[in-house]
Amino acid sequence: MAAAVAVLASLAFIGWLIYRAIKGKPFKAHVVAYAVAVVTGVFTLAFFLSMDIPQLIKIVVSILLGIALIILAAYRQRRQPGKP
Repeated sequence: MAAAVAVLASLAFIGWLIYRAIKGKPFKAHVVAYAVAVVTGVFTLAFFLSMDIPQLIKIVVSILLGIALIILAAYRQRRQPGKP
């Protein structure tokens, strides 16, 4: 069912873009980026819901580890004086 929602959301997004183009309304970049993020989130949710649980746990743990390493690297980079 989540895959069907993802397909319908992407079709609605394409229809919305066509509607805005026909009406001649200007596109605002943040609105289009937000819509793309929502459609991508729905596809990601559908993908994760179709997985078995052990694989889902591995992916969530790797995402959390990646987030922690990025935050640690950003923190260390900000603390080093004299570097551009």
